[in-house]
Amino acid sequence: MTGLAYLGALAVALGGLATLDRRYRLALWDDARRAAVCVGCGVVLFLLWDVAGLALGIFARGESPHMTGLLIAPDLPVEEVVFLTLLSYNALLAWRGFDRLARWHADRPDRAVRR
Repeated sequence: MTGLAYLGALAVALGGLATLDRRYRLALWDDARRAAVCVGCGVVLFLLWDVAGLALGIFARGESPHMTGLLIAPDLPVEEVVFLTLLSYNALLAWRGFDRLARWHADRPDRAVRR
């Protein structure tokens, strides 16, 4: 059970992001295809970065009793893919949220120039 703690925490965090996304229709609930492509591209780029870092000896896999021990490649745990998904999804939601807030702020009538 302990080996799933980190993966479970990542899943809970992803669920929280999905709840916020659904509430405010920021990404997946606005345009699911575009959001999936954005998150997928982020995950792939970060995985390439990780693989390059592992190959060059810059990165190393640490051991923890909270990880599953399942690897998708040498020294690349399955939790890393879920974490990178969380990171990319979080960045997308932050971008969409800030963009929506900036548009709302710019469209407020009390912001019009008064003469």
